Amino acid sequence: MLDVTVIEDAEAAAVSLDPIRARLLAELAAGPASAAMLAGKVGLPRQKVNYHLKALERHGLVELAGERRKGNVTERLMRATAASYVISPLALAAVQPDPDRFRDQLSARWLLAVGARLVRDVGALITGAAKARKRLATYALDGEVTFASAADRAAFIEELTQGVGALIRKYHDGNAEGGRGHRIVVAVHPTLKPEAIAKPEAIAKPEVTAKPGAIAKPEAIAKPGAIAKSEATVTPEVTVEAGAVSTPEAALGVDSTPPGQD
Repeated sequence: MLDVTVIEDAEAAAVSLDPIRARLLAELAAGPASAAMLAGKVGLPRQKVNYHLKALERHGLVELAGERRKGNVTERLMRATAASYVISPLALAAVQPDPDRFRDQLSARWLLAVGARLVRDVGALITGAAKARKRLATYALDGEVTFASAADRAAFIEELTQGVGALIRKYHDGNAEGGRGHRIVVAVHPTLKPEAIAKPEAIAKPEVTAKPGAIAKPEAIAKPGAIAKSEATVTPEVTVEAGAVSTPEAALGVDSTPPGQD
C-alpha cells in the first residue's frame, strides 16, 4: 500500500468523493476486509457494499488482497491501494488553476494556484516514475517560525528572497548539456488552529506568499502542511521537485510588477 497517491482521472475523483465510498476507502486503508465485514461497519447490505467496492476497484482505488472460504462462499478480501488520496487539478483540467495567469507574490489565491500546480506536477511525475520503475528525486522542507512583529516577518521574507535567489543564480546553468530543470516553490502562510482545519468556514486569516530567500533554521523537516499550535505562527515551506524551469526568475515565480490584492 502506498502512503499517498494522486487521483488524476475525473471519474475516479467523483467515485472517491461519494460519502459511502470514501468511508469504505477509510475502512480498507486500515486493513483488508470483505463486503460482509464492511456491511456492518457502514450500515449497508452486503450487496450494496459489493456494488460500491466494484466501482472503487474499476478505478484502481481498491484492490484484491486475497480470498477466503466461508462456508460455501468464497469471500474477496479488498484493501485500499493507498493510505490517503489527493485529487489532482488534472481531474478538472478545463478549469484548473494557472499560476501564470497572473503573478502576485502577496496574493493568497496565487499561492493556492502554485500549490495546485505542485500537486498536479508531482502527481504526474510519480505516475511516470512508477511506470518507468525509477526513483523520483524530490526534496521538501517544512518548518515553523513565530514572528514577534510584522516588521520581523517582512525582514525574514526579504532575507529569504535574497538567499534563495543567490543560490539559484549560483547553481543555475541554462546551457548545461543534459541538465535537468527543477522547480522551486517557497511559501509562507499563517498556520491554522486544529479546529479551523475541521471547519474551513472558520478560517479568516489572510495568507502571504513569501519571496524566496535565505532559509531560517527549521526545527523539523517533514511533510508540508504541519499544523502549529498558534495562529500567529507562520510556516515556511520549501519544496523542490523535478520539473522544467527555463530561468531563475521563473523558478522563483518572481514578478517585477507591484503586488496586487485578491
